[in-house]
Amino acid sequence: MKKIINPWKEIEGYNCFGCAPHNPAGLQMEFYEDDEEIVSIWKPQPQYQGWLNTLHGGIQAVLLDEICAWVIVRRMQTSGVTSKMETRYRHPISTNDSHVVLRAAIREQRRNIVLIDAKLYNADGKLCTEALCTYFTYPREQAEREMMFRGCDTETEEILPLL
Repeated sequence: MKKIINPWKEIEGYNCFGCAPHNPAGLQMEFYEDDEEIVSIWKPQPQYQGWLNTLHGGIQAVLLDEICAWVIVRRMQTSGVTSKMETRYRHPISTNDSHVVLRAAIREQRRNIVLIDAKLYNADGKLCTEALCTYFTYPREQAEREMMFRGCDTETEEILPLL
């Protein structure tokens, strides 16, 4: 896998709840490219619980929505917005888990509409939550102008992220 370089991390005012590395209240997600999939490994924390020791469903949705956005950023080299998200909660995730793993990939593309499958696994590798995101993508020029998108690359070295 190769780590994806966050193209917005040095932009003043960038404070995305999902992926801004300097947002103390945010999830501070990082992403990796693994063939056709985008991967993220994230550590659940008690402040994100819904029920006692259980990761809040809204936080799970944010994690899945965010990785779908990064599929667009890296694989399509543009930006856009989620227009629809269908989420299926199969099993609870403990906030005491050492980590969760998210994986997402493009299912289908029709012009500027992209369907993305995303899955969230607990530390034992059990599929807990999945989503189908419908993404409306911007033309590259619009992404540059409105989203300050200048392209998205990976680091050169292959790595194994620490779990």
